[in-house]
Amino acid sequence: MENLLEQIALCIQRGKIDAVTAYPPDMKGMKGAGELTLDALNSGIDANRILSEALIPAMSIVGDLFRENKLFVPQVLMSAKAMSTAMVHLKPYFNSGEIAKRGTFVIGTVSGDLHDIGKNLVAMMVEGNGWSVIDLGVDVKSEKFIEAAQMYPDAIIGMSALLTTTMESMKKSVGDLKNNYPKRKIVVGGAPLSHKFATEIGADLFAPDPTSLIQYLNTNIIIQS
Repeated sequence: MENLLEQIALCIQRGKIDAVTAYPPDMKGMKGAGELTLDALNSGIDANRILSEALIPAMSIVGDLFRENKLFVPQVLMSAKAMSTAMVHLKPYFNSGEIAKRGTFVIGTVSGDLHDIGKNLVAMMVEGNGWSVIDLGVDVKSEKFIEAAQMYPDAIIGMSALLTTTMESMKKSVGDLKNNYPKRKIVVGGAPLSHKFATEIGADLFAPDPTSLIQYLNTNIIIQS
């Protein structure tokens, strides 16, 4: 059983999605994260153990390597896809309450910005760490962030901007959200941003990479059934 957990973790680290995908070349034809997760469940391994002993450690390693520039975006996306494939089999256990969610994270790219690769990557990595992720998509106006904050009262809100021209949209959305929910935690990220900018607009954190975001989230956990 321990070997299955190690194999799942390795597949996520290497980006091995399933037996059909040829990536990585040296694992061609081998089972991937999806099949191995199903095998683990069928063999009686607790779903929570799969999450806590395979998925979360593997994505933590991927995040650290990405931050150290030892992995690049295409490789991290493959790891995130492998993790998402495994999560398909675990989600029924989240829905049943067998696995307690760490919390809810709402994410969206701000108004006027249509970039979603970074947002999607962050969303997948956060989900792989046991959080329920609500993805609002791209070109998200302030009103939609406010609606999400009302619908998910315990959620931490994440906003992404990849263009200098949409930083003003982020400033407006953070301000509008804080005016309505002054105690709500807001995390911002994106290439043109900085810690200084985040502080100036009233955000609680600037996350330059998924790992720093996840570390912050895990210090603000609200366990949900």
